[in-house]
Amino acid sequence: MSLYLHDGPEDSRVVYLFAHGAGGAMDTPFMNIVARGLGERGVRVVRFEFPYMAARRESGKRGAPDRQPVLLETWKRVIAEHGGGERVAIGGKSMGGRMATMAADEANVRGVVCFGYPFHPPGKPAQLRTAHLEELRTPTLIVQGTRDEFGSREEVEGYALAPSIRFEWVVGGNHSLKVRSASRADETGTIAVEAAAAFLKAVFASGLNS
Repeated sequence: MSLYLHDGPEDSRVVYLFAHGAGGAMDTPFMNIVARGLGERGVRVVRFEFPYMAARRESGKRGAPDRQPVLLETWKRVIAEHGGGERVAIGGKSMGGRMATMAADEANVRGVVCFGYPFHPPGKPAQLRTAHLEELRTPTLIVQGTRDEFGSREEVEGYALAPSIRFEWVVGGNHSLKVRSASRADETGTIAVEAAAAFLKAVFASGLNS
């Protein structure tokens, strides 16, 4: 498989670098749906894999995620290979999105979009991963399910987060934004993708962080 997967118009100036979560590769159904949906709305989406996931693809053996310094260094490399922070927005699913928020300010990217942010491990609400989010300067959208086991709406609304962060809540959604009602699945997916596309276009149009 190629080092990168691309969706959306090649000539779009709205470029979104999209990272996978801890357990799923860059071509999981969730990643495919979001990337294709954004691409259909005029966003150029670039997917990649962290070293441990690329190694897993080659060997077929499940290895643990890379340590944080490796994940952040990978983000720096991918951003640089796509023209630098002023040319891109970044983000991802769960862990990939969390690492994007940690790399964003230093890289001076246009914006961040996260899908299912892991605010804490499931069942451990006291183990928060929010310290850096209190001072995040980069415009950020977090698309989060209201019943996400890594941070529900009730929990998240009690956090002290930077004013640069906004939310799009998927009512009834879990960590993968899935809802219990099959009849609402397409509707909620569309809402999530449209919110992300609108946000990405806005941060590129506004010149924020440029």
